[in-house]
Amino acid sequence: MNFHLEPTLSLIQEHFKTRNDVFAVFWQKGNKSGFMPAYYYDPYRYQLHKRSGGNFKNYKDKSFLPLNKEEWIKHLKGEKLI
Repeated sequence: MNFHLEPTLSLIQEHFKTRNDVFAVFWQKGNKSGFMPAYYYDPYRYQLHKRSGGNFKNYKDKSFLPLNKEEWIKHLKGEKLI
């Protein structure tokens, strides 16, 4: 895309009121798809948790990623569906 995203981003943020503390990302696996919250987590520690029988749902050492300007721009460029 060869246009300046700042005015577009400002317009979108003005018209769409969203939470800034969390956002959802699109996922697809086989013929299933959906949206899930975006998280920050340490992949190494998660693998250790997984090896001991845990899963992502019961993994406690994760936190929501905030919705920031960079995530909006990735969405507008088509790099990420949020």
